[in-house]
Amino acid sequence: MFTATLIASGTLTAGDISTAMDRLRDAGCAPGASGWIDEGDAADLIFGMAPDAARTALEGAFGKTDVVVQSSLTRTKTLLIADMDSTMITVECIDELADYAGIKPQIAEITERAMRGELDFEAALDARVALLEGLAESDIERCLSERVRIMPGAKALVRTMRAQGAATVLVSGGFTRFAEPVAREIGFDRAIANVLKVEHGVLTGAVEKPIVGSQTKLTTLRAAIADGQLVEGQSLAVGDGANDLAMIEAAGLGVAYHAKPIVAAAAAARIDHGDLTTLLYAQGLPRAAWVID
Repeated sequence: MFTATLIASGTLTAGDISTAMDRLRDAGCAPGASGWIDEGDAADLIFGMAPDAARTALEGAFGKTDVVVQSSLTRTKTLLIADMDSTMITVECIDELADYAGIKPQIAEITERAMRGELDFEAALDARVALLEGLAESDIERCLSERVRIMPGAKALVRTMRAQGAATVLVSGGFTRFAEPVAREIGFDRAIANVLKVEHGVLTGAVEKPIVGSQTKLTTLRAAIADGQLVEGQSLAVGDGANDLAMIEAAGLGVAYHAKPIVAAAAAARIDHGDLTTLLYAQGLPRAAWVID
């Protein structure tokens, strides 16, 4: 059996659910039961076959509504692997750090191209970090304090999943000086990221090798599945850029979150409208079960 979850923000109606069931029937998906998770916000549709056809039938059919289609058997996830920049936080840290050096437009252009898959990630990171040579180490703390903001829904997602017994790992192509405090604030078990080289209180323009990139994210996912003795379907990976693609494609549920086109096209699910609590609804968890500070 499969579950299609429709997620909106108070705009879903009983008529939408009925229309969605009709669309599943017409697509040959053998629909069965349906029901609310939270009325108006999220609903489940159960069906028997053709999940790809179901996704095609439902995506874009309802205004400002995200759709997640997956196996009902592994719907509850016990592992979360997440990107940081533009996923768990609202900014790209290296772009904001570059602003303190007066070169944000130059670096942001490289970042955008790398996230779209137009440039090799590791080479692009080396090139961007080189441009930061001489920047004061104190500007890292200023950037963290002044620019970095947690993505809406991030804390609820991570803390609720941990309360449900899931392992949670933040894996970033960014830097430990941002990832470690962000992971602590949100509630991740641990963080993996790149280390900026600093000497005499200034950035050297280099990053420690090997670089945390696409392969590291994939390896982290696979190792966490093995360590937890999980089946692949129990894993959830979420990100927005091309360096997240490998882990997104390998996870039980790979999610493109407000993502670049190359990622949105390849992911098993994409979140275009809602915040990160959408991924709690995707697991069938009503708001009453969320851990919210």
